[in-house]
Amino acid sequence: MSFSPGHRHTRMSVLEETDFAAAVEPYRRELQLHCYRMLGSYEESEDLTQETFLRAWRKRDQYAARASVRAWLYRIATNACLDALEKQPRQPTAEGELEWLQPYPDELLPDELVVDRETVELVFLIAIQYLPPRTRAVLILRDVLGWRARETAELLDTTVAAVNSALQRARATLKEQLPAERGEWTAAGSPAERELLERYVTATEAGDAQGLWALMHEDARFMMPPETGLFVGRDAIIDAWVTGGFGSEGFGEFKLVHTRANRQPAVANYLRKPGEEAFAALAIDVLRVEDGRLAEVIAFGSSVFAAFGLPQEL
Repeated sequence: MSFSPGHRHTRMSVLEETDFAAAVEPYRRELQLHCYRMLGSYEESEDLTQETFLRAWRKRDQYAARASVRAWLYRIATNACLDALEKQPRQPTAEGELEWLQPYPDELLPDELVVDRETVELVFLIAIQYLPPRTRAVLILRDVLGWRARETAELLDTTVAAVNSALQRARATLKEQLPAERGEWTAAGSPAERELLERYVTATEAGDAQGLWALMHEDARFMMPPETGLFVGRDAIIDAWVTGGFGSEGFGEFKLVHTRANRQPAVANYLRKPGEEAFAALAIDVLRVEDGRLAEVIAFGSSVFAAFGLPQEL
């Protein structure tokens, strides 16, 4: 989706002297990723990116090339996100549930940037949602995007001392929320990860609950936003799935499609119920692999399939 502004004001600015759309469109994907980190929701990141461009268009006569177009857009995007969070405050539950959390398709990540896995994976997205919005913005700008303290202070209209203090608090919170062994996870796309993914697909399509149990760490975690409920431990997870009908004759037949989200392996689940011809979209499972086993499964309903370019039926 490209930005198409309406009528032009008579006053000309630096941006109006060129092509406004051509000036801002190259930053769309990275701005959307920035909004996604701030909000944790793919759909909201789309809306906030468009709001960023609308605000930039309305304020184009204020741009005088004192900063780069990129920095100017990041300022607008960050403030748009902060405004949205002020209107609709939210925070994860003590157990780590986020009803607004959505996955981010890997194929939509910015092509021109190297997006580190640890700055977009779901466990990181969940952890930074515990931060107050402005503190979250400081962490993202300083530690994820690599902005200097002075640049961050200017963007947020605050002092360097305030930025440094917020960053210290943010890092302390992340240390509490992120798994201690995070740096030892199985490398993305490694043979071990691919093997586990294939075993996950085979067991799911076979309705093999015990096979899935064998793939999980003892303290694995499962949740399915926006549904409430966080299941900790492979016994609790498999019991919940079996109670819901998984593996029973009347539940239906699974077909899984490979995809990727948040720099993590993922599968789209399609289910064909008894008596039906088509496999219907059910959920996308985003997997976290640690030491060759599943440490976490976060499932998202069929509403996210469109973002991944996946059909509602097979």
